[in-house]
Amino acid sequence: MKDTFLIGSIPVSGIDIPVIASELNSSDFFGAVMVRWGINRNNYRVKPGLYAVGSPNQESDVFVTANYKLSFDALRKNLSGENGWILVLDTKGVNVWCAAGKGTFGTKELINRIRMVSLEKIVNHRRLILPQLGATGVAAHKVKEETGFNVHYGPVRASDIKKFINDGYRADREMRRVTFGFKDRIKLIPNDFMYGKFYLLGAMAALFLISGISSKGFSYNNFSGEGGPALLYVFLAYFSGIVITPLFLPYIPGRHFSLKGFIAGATVFLFLVILKFADKNVIELISWFFIITVISSFLAMNFTGSSTYTSLSGVKKEMKISVPFQIGFALIGVVLQVIGKLI
Repeated sequence: MKDTFLIGSIPVSGIDIPVIASELNSSDFFGAVMVRWGINRNNYRVKPGLYAVGSPNQESDVFVTANYKLSFDALRKNLSGENGWILVLDTKGVNVWCAAGKGTFGTKELINRIRMVSLEKIVNHRRLILPQLGATGVAAHKVKEETGFNVHYGPVRASDIKKFINDGYRADREMRRVTFGFKDRIKLIPNDFMYGKFYLLGAMAALFLISGISSKGFSYNNFSGEGGPALLYVFLAYFSGIVITPLFLPYIPGRHFSLKGFIAGATVFLFLVILKFADKNVIELISWFFIITVISSFLAMNFTGSSTYTSLSGVKKEMKISVPFQIGFALIGVVLQVIGKLI
């Protein structure tokens, strides 16, 4: 990936530090759009190291971030008009929150990166500003012991960084509050929609083949009348789990994502029945209830790792309870589907 954000360099203590733009360009925009759709996601990263934004000096702040470019871009664009240093850690192209959990946005990497860029020669102070979501991966006292630099945790969101600085490096309650609002949820949908495409294609293929079964045997002619609706129902189930559930997450009853997905799927099924799109055969109708709800429930669990509503232990507990039910529902749905076609 071409680093279009580089606009020059400045020498400090005999070290050339690359200067970056604080304004995002069209390349940054289209790159972000592609990543949101899961395109080039694993390679959307910047080179770890030290960067300058504006015209910093030896008293300017040092901000620490991940080398996932969306995280890097979010920070630099919110430092527009400011003079500072950005220390980019090697998080293997993973965002701050996830990297902190994995350990790549962590104590060892931060200490090593400080030494690699000779940060003590760049600035006179010993203050590092880290994003709050990286706190789980960094032991501040060890960083202090090893490098002499003090870790200060900034706000959750980069958009609050200027206010944080202007308030004397203090974060108010709202800056510390982690939310998972509508905009946050909608940003995750395209990537998850593409990520689960093989689930979608597999389910479509299976149900399309089942649609060819009848009391007279297996016939290609059955595909034309029943294959199309089967593909539509599977797609709507997929849409329910990947799109509808996260969009209406706070308003769907229940705490577990699998339950929320189940309710969303049941709602979609109900609409199909009301609109008379679903099969009239009672057994097949019941089978579609199981199939649609289980697909929606399973896919809704994708968001457990992106939400502030769950913990790691909570996710494991939910999966331990939900997955057996989902497997059972899937088997019941497929068996009833076949039985309904043989009657």
